[in-house]
Amino acid sequence: MLIRYVQHDSKKGPAKIVKEWKDLEDISPNMVLAVVSAEDNNFPTHFGVDWDAIKEAQKRNKKGKRIHGGSTITQQTAKNVFLIPNRSYIRKAFELYFTYLIELFWSKERIMEVYLNVIELGPGIYGVEAASNYYFKKPAKKLTRAEAALITTALPNPRKRNLAKPSPYMYQYQARVLKLMDMVGKVELD
Repeated sequence: MLIRYVQHDSKKGPAKIVKEWKDLEDISPNMVLAVVSAEDNNFPTHFGVDWDAIKEAQKRNKKGKRIHGGSTITQQTAKNVFLIPNRSYIRKAFELYFTYLIELFWSKERIMEVYLNVIELGPGIYGVEAASNYYFKKPAKKLTRAEAALITTALPNPRKRNLAKPSPYMYQYQARVLKLMDMVGKVELD
C-alpha cells in the first residue's frame, strides 16, 4: 500500500489509501465464490500452489501474447501481505516460502479473509469492503453475484481496469465469471 501510495501519479489527483477490514462472515459469499471461480478453482483443496495451473499458464504463455499467471489465492495473499510488488525469481522464491507457511498455519477461511481485505481494487482502494462502499455505496456483505463478479474483473490489474467505468472487456469478463460461478456452485472452506 505504501509503495503504491508513493508511486501515485499526482496528475491523477491526491494519493489515498482507502481500506476497512471485515471479517469473512461480513463479506458476501458471492464475493468468495467469484474470486474462487475466476482466480483459483482449486483453492479449497490445494496446499498453496496449484502446479497444474502453473503448467497450464506456462503452455499458454508460450503460445500467446498475453501473460497468464498460475498464482493461487494463497500465493497472491503471501505477495500482498509479506512482499513488494516486483517481478523477480527471488521474490517468487520468497512467495513460495510464505505460501507454504500460510497454508501450514492459517485455515482456508483465514487465507480468504486476509486476501479479500488486502487486494487492490483501484488506485488506493484496498479490500472488498472499501471497493463495495466506493463503487456500489453498500457494504461488502450485501454484494450481489453480478457486483462480486464485476469486482473480480479488476483483478489482476486494478490500476488499469476501472470499476467506476467498466470497459466492454470487463463486462464480457463479468459474464464469464458469472458462468464460472454457476459451474463452481458453492465454495466450502472447511
